[in-house]
Amino acid sequence: MAVIEQIRCGSVNSYLIEERGRAILVDTGRKGFEEKILNVCRRTKVELILLTHGHFDHVQNTAYLAHKLDVPVAMHQADLSLLKADFPEPVSYQGFLGMLVAEVSAKSVDKDKIPVFTPEIYVREGDSLKAYGINARVLELPGHTRGSIGLDVEETAVIAGDALMNLFYPGLSMIYWDRDRMIESAQKISALGARKIYFGHGNPVENQEWGRIGI
Repeated sequence: MAVIEQIRCGSVNSYLIEERGRAILVDTGRKGFEEKILNVCRRTKVELILLTHGHFDHVQNTAYLAHKLDVPVAMHQADLSLLKADFPEPVSYQGFLGMLVAEVSAKSVDKDKIPVFTPEIYVREGDSLKAYGINARVLELPGHTRGSIGLDVEETAVIAGDALMNLFYPGLSMIYWDRDRMIESAQKISALGARKIYFGHGNPVENQEWGRIGI
């Protein structure tokens, strides 16, 4: 059975998914947490870095960690432009809390750049990670960004990235590229049934009917 370890990087989470001495790292956090993540990864054999989406707070340490761990990087190709232009797409938000999150993100982008890296692998819906020792499949979860993805791990847990958030309360992401597609992705997660949901921001909770919660 896979073990999912939450690595807290300020308000952002990275995750180490390990089974029988093999592991993948999901998201790489922001600068300042690279050594913390690396120390966790060095306890086992990390074989892949998987990025849930291309926003800087989830990918900023990717170049460093990929080099140190000597592993390939995987993500959805639809988010590749975010790496090249550091958050070039305007984002929408819902409500006062969403406005605050959007403002903080915009200010951070002005000073936080993404060190250059090139993903070696582009993943799609249904892709398996068994080749890397983990029984998980990729879920396409667009809405927060064009290429947002998650992982269904052993049909017991979902790494949701920012398709869902638990910043102030568990619910839909407070900022998004496409609101309707974000809702569809949330409903897709709900339809999976009994799962523990691991967020890009916040602590895990049990799956539920996300619907329009938080918007």
